[in-house]
Amino acid sequence: MRNLSLRPHKISTEKRADGTIILRSGYPLGPVARTTGDWLEHWAAVAPDRIFIAERSGAGWRSETYLSAFEKVKAVARSLLSRGLNTQTPIVFLSGNSVDHGLLTLAAQYVGIPSAALADQYSLIPEAHPRLVQAIEIVKPKLAYVSDSEKFSKAIELDVFANIAIVSSAAKGKSGIIDFADLLKPNTIDLAAAHGLVGPDSVVKILLTSGSTGTPKGVLTTHRMMCVNQTQIADAYPFIKERPPVIIDWLPWNHVFGGTHNFNLILSNGGTLYIDDGKPVPGLFERSLENLHLVQPTIAFNVPVGFSMLLAALEKDVSLQRKFFADLDFAFYAGASLPQDVWDGFTRMAGDVGVAPPLMATGWGLTEGGPSCTFQHESSRRTGEIGVPVTGIEVKLIPNDDNRYEARVKGPNVTLGYFNTPEATAAAFDEEGFFITGDAFRFIDEERLSDGLRFDGRIAEDFKLVTGTWVRAANLRLDVLACVAHLAFDVVLTGHDRQEIGLLIFPRKGTVATASSDGEVYTSADILAAFAKPLAALAALSLGSSKRVARAMILSEPPSLTDGELTAKGNLNFRRVLARRAAIVERLYNNDEPALIRV
Repeated sequence: MRNLSLRPHKISTEKRADGTIILRSGYPLGPVARTTGDWLEHWAAVAPDRIFIAERSGAGWRSETYLSAFEKVKAVARSLLSRGLNTQTPIVFLSGNSVDHGLLTLAAQYVGIPSAALADQYSLIPEAHPRLVQAIEIVKPKLAYVSDSEKFSKAIELDVFANIAIVSSAAKGKSGIIDFADLLKPNTIDLAAAHGLVGPDSVVKILLTSGSTGTPKGVLTTHRMMCVNQTQIADAYPFIKERPPVIIDWLPWNHVFGGTHNFNLILSNGGTLYIDDGKPVPGLFERSLENLHLVQPTIAFNVPVGFSMLLAALEKDVSLQRKFFADLDFAFYAGASLPQDVWDGFTRMAGDVGVAPPLMATGWGLTEGGPSCTFQHESSRRTGEIGVPVTGIEVKLIPNDDNRYEARVKGPNVTLGYFNTPEATAAAFDEEGFFITGDAFRFIDEERLSDGLRFDGRIAEDFKLVTGTWVRAANLRLDVLACVAHLAFDVVLTGHDRQEIGLLIFPRKGTVATASSDGEVYTSADILAAFAKPLAALAALSLGSSKRVARAMILSEPPSLTDGELTAKGNLNFRRVLARRAAIVERLYNNDEPALIRV
């Protein structure tokens, strides 16, 4: 591994009579900025000519330095104030990551105007417009931003936008649309007065939860939360401050990982963010590879499927291998557990091109946590370790069963609640003020708590078979996906109050392209046999009913974004899938069903 400044794990523990454990970092919280505007002002003065943010433009990049970005942020902030926006008039972003999106976000933060970024598919897919309307009704914005007024015309023509001003970077002379360039024009608004009212408790963002476990809620995110979290990251990984980080990142800003964690890591440390306009899906991943040929990152952020696709691509391109690993200090994954073979592949590949492998790690967090609450910040060779609490936070671990704990958190990076939903806010915290996460952990070693924690699923996703046996659904789902990843996009476990665990399979595009179906499930014998083989191999390794998938069916209809089966992050809403496809679940447990895969 590279010679990076790392802090060994250090924790303090409080053990209560009922078995509850309170974990805290053994290190103090470092200095914290007052607002995100402090970061921008600092780097505009210290490194005015350094590129802060860039996006693809033709064969190269359109970029803004720290100084040019700061000047534009102040100009846009004046324009927002001149148009009557304030702390009670949020801005909503309908389109994805872009330089103008970033400048407008920072301008709003500079003068205390909250903003909310939405997944662009809510606007671009007409069938998803009900989800867009729901989000607008939650946020109640007074201004909306779109990158291209024509591309997003169907969305902004909805009735819900009748009294919302629209700003676009490509207004194209369309009546009623404000050109982003107009926001850069000078005016005489007193910016200092408005900025002076912004403080640590000012709301920066309203981040909508994905709705994967219920109705989306608006998480109130403050300057304090975001500034504290960046200090916590630097406390765990001191090397980040030793040289300005460079990343090329596709992760969407409507989600806390890309839009808060990664964006602010660059801003707070004077780094450079190249916006990757590709993503790890067929047809767009090629663009990500093209972008990687242009930029050498010092840190790589991605979700496990993204790293898996990248590893496969790098295997075929030695030139890109050398370029990718040359300056790479750190590879950080989140969203799910990284397969061990992918972890090992990156370590091996770095050695093949003659460089020390990057530090590979993850942590655990959530939208309500700003997001980071734990980090693995010791060198490790195993995937799935989420580490120990970050500085300044308390993690409460409540015994669940069999050395498993329910996790709750409290600290300055944790939200104070949800936007305009006091009932949901009250229900989210326990009697001691700890946020109830619903996640479960285990210690890597009960005798050495400082080794850290492992994620062990979500309490709400677990279920019991009729025999009373608990099924740890999240962990079993990952095991299943590992064996059918070449065939399945995702799977949903069934079995609540049943004798056996069942499986609903969403196949990958192309794997069943010519297969016949009855409109609900695939019925082709050869396709059923192809899926049965890896499931049988997995079942042979299962020692009990809690881990043995006994039956499966292959769904012919993909998950519906419109009906809430798919969240904006691309995750499945398991409850919604099971409710919407209840009739198929009944078929799954009919032993005479011809489309049934019996394992």
